[in-house]
Amino acid sequence: MLLTADAFKDSLAQFVYGTSPLEWFGVFTGLLCVWLAAKNNIWNWPFAIASVLTYIFIFFESKLYADMGLQGYLLMMNIYGWYYWSEQRKNSGKQRPISRITKKEIFLSVVGIIIFTLVLGQLLHKNTDASFPFIDSFCTATSIIAQVFLARRVMENWLIWIFVDIIYVIVYCSKDLYATGLMYAIYMAIALMGYMDWKKIYREQNH
Repeated sequence: MLLTADAFKDSLAQFVYGTSPLEWFGVFTGLLCVWLAAKNNIWNWPFAIASVLTYIFIFFESKLYADMGLQGYLLMMNIYGWYYWSEQRKNSGKQRPISRITKKEIFLSVVGIIIFTLVLGQLLHKNTDASFPFIDSFCTATSIIAQVFLARRVMENWLIWIFVDIIYVIVYCSKDLYATGLMYAIYMAIALMGYMDWKKIYREQNH
């Protein structure tokens, strides 16, 4: 059955007004930090810090405990990334060169994700009322890897983010976090842009 104009307006109103100001703030700072990172701009890091602090509270209320823990990890990684990029610029006058992922890094990443997912997923399943414990744990593990590669300026971090963002959109919409789901859908587009931009930079720096 087609959605009527009134039903569409009601759904839109519920989406806009049913989303808390805190979530909207998290969405705004989250989108801004990813866009700046895709543009290779160091100011992505302070906005990333603001976003993860916001989502610690949001995910706790939604019982997405692995994601809540992930935000704590991301907070530390964002501080590290800000420091790492700043030191490179201070010491050399320019950003650290973009690199490609190695076969060893791929292997270690896959093994780490599998182990982390099984261990954390089982703990959440047995000891908490977590929603989607294994899916949540898998996304958390994958995001940890992607964030490490982003901080270390490995180009393929964007491909990992695209993959995990697809799963996140489904999870968040199922928990009625529609604004957050929309944010992650936009993340996918920004991540694709980031991959293309970093790929261009990588080619230029190696000529």
